[in-house]
Amino acid sequence: MSKLTISILFICTTQAFAETEAQRLNTAAQVLTDMTTSKDSSIPTDLLQKSHCAVVIPSLKKAGFIFSGKYGRGFASCRNSSGAWSAPAAMRVEGGGFGLQIGGEDVDIVMLVMSQKGMDGLLASKFTLGADASVAAGPVGRDASAQTDATLKADILSWSKSKGVFGGLALQGGTLRVDNDGDKELYGRSVTGTDILTSKVQAPTSASAFLSALTRSGGTGRKG
Repeated sequence: MSKLTISILFICTTQAFAETEAQRLNTAAQVLTDMTTSKDSSIPTDLLQKSHCAVVIPSLKKAGFIFSGKYGRGFASCRNSSGAWSAPAAMRVEGGGFGLQIGGEDVDIVMLVMSQKGMDGLLASKFTLGADASVAAGPVGRDASAQTDATLKADILSWSKSKGVFGGLALQGGTLRVDNDGDKELYGRSVTGTDILTSKVQAPTSASAFLSALTRSGGTGRKG
């Protein structure tokens, strides 16, 4: 990786850390609400209700002009055996040129993990989107009746929104990993992403808006 790319990614990383985890959680809650409540252009509710986990990355940034790099921080939550959502685990998504043609704009990203394979990848320390788990652009609308076979079989479905433009997005080649520093700040101690996402850690008060947004649209139990 060139020095220029490293420098630009360092700047984006520094800016991302300037926001507290509690603030980012509230932003993620608003992103999820916005992307699930629009009348005609939203994430289908039935898919969220069937998902194993949800990942929300507010304001994913593109760094570089000649060299492409992407960096974002957000949160994931997975359902436990009773279908309730776990406490949020801080996540990072990183990568170069993984299917985002966004110029210099920040983009909000929502990913739904639809299979056990995808959930296992999320519970790992790091995995590559499109390689360790298949990813497809999610369908848009109130229900998922317009899904293609490829979408139905995907481990992860993803959507993006930038400057009011909403749509499905095929994330390919980026890495998704647990953000240990973010979890330490949020929980006040060292905890593992696996323990958080498997409901072994109690959610902090600051997570209430995020978990409420998940429950409103995704319910408290998987359907199907």
